[in-house]
Amino acid sequence: MKYSNWKVPSSPAPIPRDLLRAGCTPLLAALLALRGMGELDTAESFLLGGSETLHDPLLLEDILPAIRRITRAVAVQEHVAVYGDYDVDGITAACLMTDYLRSRGLEVETYIPDRLDEGYGLNTAAIDKLALLGVSLIITVDCGVTSLEETEHANALGIDMIITDHHECRDELPDAVAVVDPKRRGCAYPGDGLAGVGVAFKLVCALEGDAERMLTRYGDLLAVGTVADVMPVIGENRYMIRRGLEKLSSESCRPGLAALMRETGSAERRPTASTVSYALAPRINAAGRLGDTRTAVELLETASPRRAEELARELCRINRERQELELNIWQEALSMLDGQSPAAPLVLAAEGWHPGVIGIVASKLTDAFSLPSVMICLDGEKGKGSCRSVGDFNLYEALTACRDCLEGFGGHAMAAGLTIRADMVDEFRRRLGEYYLSHPTASVPALEAELMITDPRLLTMECVESLDSLEPCGSGNPRPLLYMENALLCDLSAIGGGKHSRLRLSHLGERYEAVFFSRPLSALGVQKDDYVDLIFVPQINEFRGRRSVQLVLNDIRKHNGD
Repeated sequence: MKYSNWKVPSSPAPIPRDLLRAGCTPLLAALLALRGMGELDTAESFLLGGSETLHDPLLLEDILPAIRRITRAVAVQEHVAVYGDYDVDGITAACLMTDYLRSRGLEVETYIPDRLDEGYGLNTAAIDKLALLGVSLIITVDCGVTSLEETEHANALGIDMIITDHHECRDELPDAVAVVDPKRRGCAYPGDGLAGVGVAFKLVCALEGDAERMLTRYGDLLAVGTVADVMPVIGENRYMIRRGLEKLSSESCRPGLAALMRETGSAERRPTASTVSYALAPRINAAGRLGDTRTAVELLETASPRRAEELARELCRINRERQELELNIWQEALSMLDGQSPAAPLVLAAEGWHPGVIGIVASKLTDAFSLPSVMICLDGEKGKGSCRSVGDFNLYEALTACRDCLEGFGGHAMAAGLTIRADMVDEFRRRLGEYYLSHPTASVPALEAELMITDPRLLTMECVESLDSLEPCGSGNPRPLLYMENALLCDLSAIGGGKHSRLRLSHLGERYEAVFFSRPLSALGVQKDDYVDLIFVPQINEFRGRRSVQLVLNDIRKHNGD
């Protein structure tokens, strides 16, 4: 068993007859009802929602002064800079805004800070560089809403600032020409689920007055950035992502993304949100993690298919390097734990760890041990750390309680970064552990299933195929997790060189094949002829022209007959 805490339904779900009469399969109808869409009009709005779901960009606070200032820049052909961030959201937002402004005839500098040397957000040295190039207007994307001092510095140099961001705002905002952020207090924009690229897109839509045309033009960038930043896949985001995924599969897809899909072997299948999450985003992110964002930016900007192929290969090479660094740090972290079963947050520190990769390892440690994790790369007397939380444990509040141990920190409840003196690491570990143990309400994360399978007719080919209607899936609209109990484990075998497991099960008179990825037989905790419970995602498996229902396991445990 992978998860110690399961939350499963105890009874079958109702299946609305109106949805069945409208053509939904029993499985899709049950899931829609469980997600609050049991009424026909609500379900149709979710499944078929189109441009009517798009909100008016003019509802964003400060959008009008931003429009006026950009319009003036176009009129006099000013030299403009777009200042982004080194993750996928920031890079796609920067490329979108840069492309649009260049299409309006402006000379545009695209500036992405170096993750290792400059860190996140605006910095005065970068503003000085842009000033020397003759830039008179800086437009930020996916950053800037807390950059008060940096904005003052730009103002002193005679550079105007337009801030577009989607992060949490402080009480005091930068003294910019415009601060466009749906999280601004008093903002009339409905919802605050836009990614950084989504806010940049809304500004472009406001400038053009034609959201559909801009969606046709920039949908692929919008979908990649929004999915990669784990924004809710509901409402207008769902429609924008769906349109973007359609563009990814069309001839109008920008050459760089098309080349990256071919290089990752994902071009032969219809792209989904999973294509972005597991094939495209990690490779674009790898460039930023290892300090080579120019490769990612050029990939998204190039109009040359040949150059796109070269850049896609280079991004895949960078990603393999990132994976190797990650594996080495992961193995070193496990050896430091030396087989322990810790009960308090993991705080590990070492010289030589790559600061662009430790956050991934912290996430893996958190998943593996169900504990908050802090990975600190030491450089002499100083250390830089990445932190990940779990369950309900508020990491930001915990770091605040330990702030006298730290040189600095920032972030939110689930993820944060910190700086610390090397001689304070042990004290910080002790204090964070005490805080964690004194807050027992922070629960262990649960694996939660939506629907119990009590009728084999819920897992027919037609039912499983109908789940495609829920795509794109992601945050706020996850792929459905189903629960099956008291199934007989008829057989099991190792696949993938022993890394994965294949199982054959019998339940309610039907036979099923299942796979458990990244889970060897030795870690399953069950054996042949056991009666088991399982939580899984159903999918259609295609092999040598044969199509069948396959259960992709999230966890399995012995059935408790009581």
